[in-house]
Amino acid sequence: MTLPPEAPGPDPLLDEAIAWIVHLKTGEPTRDDVEALERWRGQSAAHEAAFKRAARIQRDAGIVAGRLTTPATAPRIAQAAAGRRRISRRFVLGGGLAAAAAAGYAVIQPPLGLWPSLQELSADYRTAKGEQRKVQVTPEVSLDLNTQTSIALRSQQGQPTIELISGEVLVDARHPASGPLVMLAAGGQIGASEAQFNAQCFDAAVSVTCLNGTVDVQHSGQSVRIGKGQQLSYTRAGIGPSMNVDPAQVTAWQSGLLIFRDRPLAAVVEEVNRYRPGKIVIVSAELRQRAVNGDFEIKKLDSFVTQVEQLFGAHATSLPGGLVLLS
Repeated sequence: MTLPPEAPGPDPLLDEAIAWIVHLKTGEPTRDDVEALERWRGQSAAHEAAFKRAARIQRDAGIVAGRLTTPATAPRIAQAAAGRRRISRRFVLGGGLAAAAAAGYAVIQPPLGLWPSLQELSADYRTAKGEQRKVQVTPEVSLDLNTQTSIALRSQQGQPTIELISGEVLVDARHPASGPLVMLAAGGQIGASEAQFNAQCFDAAVSVTCLNGTVDVQHSGQSVRIGKGQQLSYTRAGIGPSMNVDPAQVTAWQSGLLIFRDRPLAAVVEEVNRYRPGKIVIVSAELRQRAVNGDFEIKKLDSFVTQVEQLFGAHATSLPGGLVLLS
C-alpha cells in the first residue's frame, strides 16, 4: 500500500486527526481519551478516513511514539493536550518531525492492556475483544483475524506485505501473482508463497505455526523454514528451536474453543483475557503455576473465574473497570 499524495489546500479533518495522534503520543492517555477518539472517528466515514490517513503519515514518517520536548514543539503539544485543537500536518511532516526524531521516544502502553495502544488504534484492520473477522487482502491472500488483532497494510507495487501489530491471525496464501506474501511482526519477517499458517504477536514475542506448505521465518540475521505441523517462536533474542505441534489445537479458536494441555494457569488466564471483558490478574505466585487441562468454549468464558475458584480453591476479588484479582 502506498500513501496517496496529499491534497492541496487545508484539510481540517486531517489536522484534527493528527492533533489526536500527537495528543495520545505525547500526553498521558486515559480510557476516556480513547473512547472520545472512537466517538470522533465514528462521526462519519470522512472522520475515519482522516484518522487512517494521519496514522499512515505517522507510520511512513517513522514516528514511534513518545514525548516532544523541544521549545518549538512544546506550545503545539500543550494545545493538543489541553483543548485538542488542530495541529498542522506541516508541523508533523516538516521541521517538527526532524526535532522529534532526534529527541527519542518511549512507546506509551495502556496500563494492564485495558484499552488499545495508539499503534493498534491506527491499524488498517482491528478486531475488538471477542470479535473475529475475515479480510481478503488480494484474490490470493486472505486473513482470519482473531480477537484483539491489529493489522497494517504495507504492500508496495503490488507486493502483498502486511504487518501483524498485535494479536493472532490465520493466513492463507495461494501463489500471489506479484510474489510471496511477506508478514512483518516484531522486527522479524514471515514469508509464504503457497502456505497456510497461524501467527501470534504479543509483547514483541512472535509464534508461527505452519498448517500447510512451507513458511520461511527471518529474524536477527537468522532464517528458518518450517513445514506442516511445525511451530517456532522468536523474540528480540532471536529464533528459538522448531517443534512439532497439533495444528487443530492451535487453530481451535476458529471453532469457538480454547484448548489447553498442561498449561500453567498464568498462561491460560493471559489467553482468556483476550476474549472476555475486563482483565483477570493472578496475584498468587503458587496459583500462577497450577497446571490446566481442559477445553473452554469462547462464548462461555464469563464462567471462567468461577471455574478457577472451584478447581483450585482460589478467591476472586472484583474491582471497578472489570478488573478481577485471583488469589
